[in-house]
Amino acid sequence: MTFSEFNLKPQILKAIEAAGFKEPSPIQKEAIPVILSGKDMVGQAHTGTGKTAAFALPILNQLELNGEVEALIIVPTRELATQVSDEVYRLGRFLGIRTATIYGGSSYTRQLAHLKIAAVAVATPGRLLDLLKSGKIELNPSFVVLDEADEMLDMGFLDDIKAIFDYLPTNRQTLLFSATMPPAIKELAQKILHSPQFISITQKEVTNKNIKQFYYVVDEHERDEALIRLLDYKNPTKAIVFCRTKAEVDRLANFLSSQGYSAKGLHGDMQQRQREEVIKSFKRGQTEILIATDVAARGLDISDVTHVFNYHIPFDPESYVHRIGRTGRAGREGIAVSLVTPHEFKQLLRIQKEVGSSLINKEIPTSIELKNEKQKSLLETILSQEVSSEAVELLNLLESEVDLATAALKLASMVVKNHEVEGKDRIGKSIKEIEKLLEKAKRELSRPSRGHARGGRTQRGRRSYRRN
Repeated sequence: MTFSEFNLKPQILKAIEAAGFKEPSPIQKEAIPVILSGKDMVGQAHTGTGKTAAFALPILNQLELNGEVEALIIVPTRELATQVSDEVYRLGRFLGIRTATIYGGSSYTRQLAHLKIAAVAVATPGRLLDLLKSGKIELNPSFVVLDEADEMLDMGFLDDIKAIFDYLPTNRQTLLFSATMPPAIKELAQKILHSPQFISITQKEVTNKNIKQFYYVVDEHERDEALIRLLDYKNPTKAIVFCRTKAEVDRLANFLSSQGYSAKGLHGDMQQRQREEVIKSFKRGQTEILIATDVAARGLDISDVTHVFNYHIPFDPESYVHRIGRTGRAGREGIAVSLVTPHEFKQLLRIQKEVGSSLINKEIPTSIELKNEKQKSLLETILSQEVSSEAVELLNLLESEVDLATAALKLASMVVKNHEVEGKDRIGKSIKEIEKLLEKAKRELSRPSRGHARGGRTQRGRRSYRRN
């Protein structure tokens, strides 16, 4: 299927092509026709499934551009507000669409000025409700989108959301998107939507075919060495490394920076301006590696992330889906890499079972394999290098001192010196060792519990207890 089959305006199709979208994602295939038909909709889909475009494209296609805010998109965080606004602007730019971003911690005056000329407003609940209650703004949108509804529930915004809808017209098309559907969200949907159509994208569809998933087994003390070896071998152009804690993000960001990598951390304890600068730097390619916690990276919408690394495997399948969904976007291929210790095998198997996709076990490249890969990459770079006039002059000067072969060897030595391989030859477990650990974990997971129904120890358990 292609986007042209939705009968969208030529200016929107031009923006889709410029954005690099190849074909509609599952949520886009399902949602776009429903939204174009004018029906209210509830979409259950995770971040990374292309849901921003799923609601933005059909809404942009229907805007009258009458000088008022015709579409209101409500999101949980400032970062997501900025990203959704950027995405809507990018998809509507050939129509001359202007967007306004409304969130706390920024100037009221500037935001109100932007609202006066915007067709689409993207807002966080707190600042939006503040503006509505104070009478600073009145909105009469034809389209209202509630994005990441379960996240807003978790952040305590549910009452604010209900209050916001008291200020909005009843004659509107309302769309609600949520990764999960807890009872409170279902209740909210019944209150603010009229006879909605439900669309659900399963986890199997979320972990799309464009993402290749690998895992490497290491001992706990080898994580840093393993990450560096894999970064050097895979040579990502833009990568996100996920950690479990803020302290780990800071430590790893400092460590990678000290090793010469272009890396920055992102977590909730950072000041808002600092977080925005880190995201902007990563988007522009000035930072190659972003180290982040799950919460800080939620809603990150960066289409050209080539690799995702799980420094620790996440605790649950949903977090895993969210993490790897940062790569393989807009029809591009992506690679997801997880570092796993032998103690985390059961966790790995549970995630694999619930997500419904296969994670391939691999050995971490040896120092010799890395050296060969670097030489191959270096050779390709040298062969594609254009010859400058300054280089010709330098070579002529060298030839007056040494023969051509010696000059070439000296220059090659200078280049190779900057690409030396450090660290021990082997890191982590071999494929044979991994397979043994895998079989052991499978046996333990399938073994029935031998405890008594009343919760007492088994006889075997008591003997073991006495020996220890």
